[in-house]
Amino acid sequence: MTARRIVGLETEFGIQEKNGSGDVVEESNAVVTGYGAEGTATSRRGAIMWDYLGEDPLRDARGFHMDRSAADPSQLTDDPLHPAPSGAGNTIARPTAAQLAAPRTPNAVLRNGGRLYTDHAHPEYSSPETANPREAVLWDRAGEAIAQEAMEIGSRHGREFVLYKNNVDGKGAAYGSHENYLVERAVSFQDIIRYLTPFLVTRPLICGAGRVGLGQRSEMPGFQISQRADYIEAEVGLETTFNRPIINTRDEPHADDKRYRRLHVIEGDANLFDVSTLLKVGTTSLVLWLLEQDDVPLDIEAAVLRAPVPAAHVVSRDLTLSEPLATTGTPLTALDVQQIYHDAVADAIEENGGPDWDTTEILTRWQTVLDGLRTDIFSVARQVEWVAKYQLLSGLKERGGLGWDAPKLRAVDLQWHDLRPEHSLVRRLDTAGRVERLFTEDEVRWAVANPPDSTRAFLRGALVDRYPNEVVAGSWSEMILDEGGEELTRFAMPDPARFTRTEIEATIAGANSAGEAVHRLRH
Repeated sequence: MTARRIVGLETEFGIQEKNGSGDVVEESNAVVTGYGAEGTATSRRGAIMWDYLGEDPLRDARGFHMDRSAADPSQLTDDPLHPAPSGAGNTIARPTAAQLAAPRTPNAVLRNGGRLYTDHAHPEYSSPETANPREAVLWDRAGEAIAQEAMEIGSRHGREFVLYKNNVDGKGAAYGSHENYLVERAVSFQDIIRYLTPFLVTRPLICGAGRVGLGQRSEMPGFQISQRADYIEAEVGLETTFNRPIINTRDEPHADDKRYRRLHVIEGDANLFDVSTLLKVGTTSLVLWLLEQDDVPLDIEAAVLRAPVPAAHVVSRDLTLSEPLATTGTPLTALDVQQIYHDAVADAIEENGGPDWDTTEILTRWQTVLDGLRTDIFSVARQVEWVAKYQLLSGLKERGGLGWDAPKLRAVDLQWHDLRPEHSLVRRLDTAGRVERLFTEDEVRWAVANPPDSTRAFLRGALVDRYPNEVVAGSWSEMILDEGGEELTRFAMPDPARFTRTEIEATIAGANSAGEAVHRLRH
């Protein structure tokens, strides 16, 4: 009956360095290393390492495990020196001096419970686990503030980095803005594939970021709704950097895998508008709730798409919002499909006792945006990012007599995503009252250094903040502590909904060490 769900968002930032060498891996490493040493969100002793031991990126939700030798290097996000799966137990061997001195990918476990690291050729911020859509928005925006501070730190050391919150470079490369949803494992993955696909294909209408250029290399002029749509090439798959699917099958729950799966959604856009992010997370959470009820309405069955990948491209390029999509039933527009999902969720919630506050907000905003898109798309420009970008760019195009292939429009498109405050077009619109904000800048700054109260991220962030000299490493599901013994201590956190502020604050208050804090929690 609720839009509340454990969610984490990931953003790979586009990066350039003024007068740099063009080595984006080195530049990304420098951004993360610099922030790890001096950033507000890091511990007072610098970056705390990431523990890869529990990661398994090659486990597939369809019931098999990809052989490591067959995987593309981009899929290997665990530690190649310690391939998954990990061992068990509450202690681990203390790393040797050689192991500590070995080269490693820059990583920082943050005071807000999140993570900043280099993901191949991009600095990436992973938000802490959050428990409702509004929290997801706030700690996603904290990542923007962290990126801005990282640029400032670089500048103090003579390096002028520019970070962008976007998904494409216009030259054929795309990078991700991924969403992670905790889902009951009892839900058939085949049902997730069948019934989530039409929703995700049409979802850019309410949360796309907009893009100048058609095709992966912007081979054709035009404007489209989604940054990622042209890079969707498969319906289902484990890959994330090539042959990108609508439904990603990576089965790495970072939780009790008998109860949960982590649905890894890779087809969404990186958003700078609060309401776009709210709708992206909230509507998806509600559709997943509907699937967890194991009673899919016939209307949704009739909305199943016959050719989802081509449909994703059609939806993104259809600025009239009127192109019919072939379904198992009557052809439907993307707006029709979204309305069917909205109504199915709303009806099911009423049958199950009615909505809570979070759900009411999402359902109301979802319907308001759909109504606005039907009647006058610019009526929702303050809420829906692609609409605001389209409004700005089409105005420039008409006033200047330009075509969609004009370099000026491409430059403005890129500037939209520029995170430097003095260059950001979104900030200018915000200052002019043309962006609906859910949080103030003071609230965003607070979220940079503080974790959510509502998930295990509270404990992770508290340990990093209060006992930085004892936290050796961390991950989503465990923390590695140095209590001074021959071995390090592993503290497991398998349930993302546990170790909240309400649950543990009184227990760990006044603990003189991280070891004492987790000892209290164990007993």
